[in-house]
Amino acid sequence: MYERIRNLRVDKDLTQYQMAEYLNCSQRVYSNYERGEVDVPTQILIKLADFHKTNIDYLLNRTKYKKPYPPS
Repeated sequence: MYERIRNLRVDKDLTQYQMAEYLNCSQRVYSNYERGEVDVPTQILIKLADFHKTNIDYLLNRTKYKKPYPPS
């Protein structure tokens, strides 16, 4: 999971600091998410999926399909 979060950020040429600002956390906390040192809270996973236009299952490495789920 952590590698996917990092790769999505890098693909958009964003820094950890920029992602941390979007997620309203510190760069250090975001770095810990990417390295897998702390579990990513559900609300952060939702924000990451929305930001990267993907689904949470993709972030959690449960599927290889990046497409977001259709709105309910």
